[in-house]
Amino acid sequence: MRSPLMHLAGFRWFLSAQVVSLLGSSMAPVALAFGVLDASGSTSDLSVVLAAHMVPLLAFLLVGGAVADRIPRRTVLVAAHLGSALTQGGVAALLLTDSYALLPVATLGFLAGVLAAFTTPALRGIVPQLVPRDRVRQANALLASARNATKILGPSLSGVVVAAASGGPAIAFDALTYLLAAGFFARLSLPAAPTSPRPSSRMLTDIRDGWTEFRRVRWVWTVSLCFCVINLVQVGTWQILGPVLTRQLSGEEIWGVVLSARGVGMLVVSALLYRLVVRHLLRLGQLMSALGALPLLALGAHLHAPWLIAAAFVAGLGSSVAAVGWETSLQEHIPAHVLSRVSSYDDLLSYIAIPIGQLGVGLLADRFGDFQVAAAAGMIYAVAAVLPLASAAVRRLPHAQDDHAGTDGYSPSHR
Repeated sequence: MRSPLMHLAGFRWFLSAQVVSLLGSSMAPVALAFGVLDASGSTSDLSVVLAAHMVPLLAFLLVGGAVADRIPRRTVLVAAHLGSALTQGGVAALLLTDSYALLPVATLGFLAGVLAAFTTPALRGIVPQLVPRDRVRQANALLASARNATKILGPSLSGVVVAAASGGPAIAFDALTYLLAAGFFARLSLPAAPTSPRPSSRMLTDIRDGWTEFRRVRWVWTVSLCFCVINLVQVGTWQILGPVLTRQLSGEEIWGVVLSARGVGMLVVSALLYRLVVRHLLRLGQLMSALGALPLLALGAHLHAPWLIAAAFVAGLGSSVAAVGWETSLQEHIPAHVLSRVSSYDDLLSYIAIPIGQLGVGLLADRFGDFQVAAAAGMIYAVAAVLPLASAAVRRLPHAQDDHAGTDGYSPSHR
């Protein structure tokens, strides 16, 4: 896709770093799931490993958001990616040497979660520094296209590697991509930030100021609450029961194909969103996000590979619209000097239910059955996705290119 954004040197380096890093990261979930399952024979071990990553991510998100608003975001990204290369390299070494043990793998996952808490707010806050405000949607669509392209290749390639060898080589490749991405981020040159209130001398004050901004914007916390519910029922079910049920129904190699099909759907829509201008982008994103429930419903209905792959493709369509709409809405309407902190509260509220779901899905499956849990999760997901549309603040939020909002970036009527 040819784009005037590619004439911006900073955006090119940022895009390159994202593509390299996400190619490895798209391989890691398949490799980690089957690597831990094969080494331990226990879904409980996998639940613990995944939760060990998520808990510190939640614990340090607010600190990560404050840090990303205080110091250069490039510095944060370089340091976090170098650390992630070390943690993933450690997991790969344990699997490749047949030295798997739950404690060291969970510990490395814990450290990776801490690093992710600093990476996520910095990534979201950096895009408005690289592109003009009226190009933010196009930048997010282009980034999503590149990101989703890696999701097509990565899971299928990882599935082949896991079937032929083990999860270790794919996780080792992920470690290498983090290292390369750190090099790309180091080349990133950011323009001077616009004049904005200076951060306070105390970290806790900055974190409290971020909460004040977050709670004032109704559409932000409304949608974040919605995704708290979605993540409670979806992430653990998909990450843990997804590969297990797919293996039972169609074979383990199909799991990688399912993830890739979802990536294809995401790529198709993200390419369209580069050109498509929508008056109410957030509203469209919420409507489309309900399609993400389809793969869980397909698993719950005992559907085999063709139907599951189709459901994953359609879910990818909806997820891409929701993701681009959400990222763009935040970056268009939230001032740059508090964007990372507001984003960190959004992520905290959205993600806080994930470890609960990851740890609880095994217990629920033992009590009620794997397929029944998947079906119930799908139904709850669909309802939670459309509930925010009951709020006028969500329904009426304009795409900033069509809005004559104040210079502070807020549209006061939608608070």
